[in-house]
Amino acid sequence: MFRSLFGQAMGGTAVKNITPDELQEKIKSKQPVLVLDVRQPEEYAHDGHIKGARLMPLGTLRHRLSELPKDTPIICVCRSGARSRTACEQLAREGFEDVTNMGGGMIAWKRARLPFM
Repeated sequence: MFRSLFGQAMGGTAVKNITPDELQEKIKSKQPVLVLDVRQPEEYAHDGHIKGARLMPLGTLRHRLSELPKDTPIICVCRSGARSRTACEQLAREGFEDVTNMGGGMIAWKRARLPFM
């Protein structure tokens, strides 16, 4: 029960989760947030992406950490939520404190009929 409320265990902490609707509200209200899309460039370009999302494929994340702000909340997105969960775990291990996984990924985003590019 606690996992469904607070996310999966991540090195003693939990991966926070956000729904597509909650993320859309943050974006609309102009809250400071970095939407980090960890899919491959082909997926980002051809399957659509959230407006303003920054593409950084999961396989390159470890080598590009210096490009990410530590003082801005990061919400990780992928196709279904699995790679973005892994990205959250990696970021947390590297000292990023405010990382969140968008559960269901772009599949859930599209099902919620939210705008994408």
